Amino acid sequence: MPTHHNHPAFRFTHEIVVPASAIDELHHANNVEYVRWAQDTATAHWRAAYPGSEGTSYIWVVREHHVRYHRPALLGDQLRCTTWIGEIRGAQCQRFVRIERATDGVLLCEAETQWVLLDPETQRPRRVEAEVERRLWEPVG
Repeated sequence: MPTHHNHPAFRFTHEIVVPASAIDELHHANNVEYVRWAQDTATAHWRAAYPGSEGTSYIWVVREHHVRYHRPALLGDQLRCTTWIGEIRGAQCQRFVRIERATDGVLLCEAETQWVLLDPETQRPRRVEAEVERRLWEPVG
């Protein structure tokens, strides 16, 4: 049974500057880049919760992404990517990411991703332990 309702809605923030490599022929960031930024933000949060080699005994894979685009990001924009954990059920973990322009807080993109935790030995789904859930909900760094 999910226990996340007892936790404060801790949010982790990661900042990114839009690089030239992200810009497409329409002169704004290609849609696929937002998925990359959502994944980079999730990774940054995980590494903050499990620093060094602590997190290497866990493998997270994406089951599905839902991405809603609101406004384009442009070359050199500073982006504030905020992530938090939703429901955790068995081996599955729901994660939300909001990508905003840092200068004015305008919402550019929202993503919801279902991640699945795998056992590194068997490559099979592995239940998310209470300790992992606790660390993902605690303020870090």
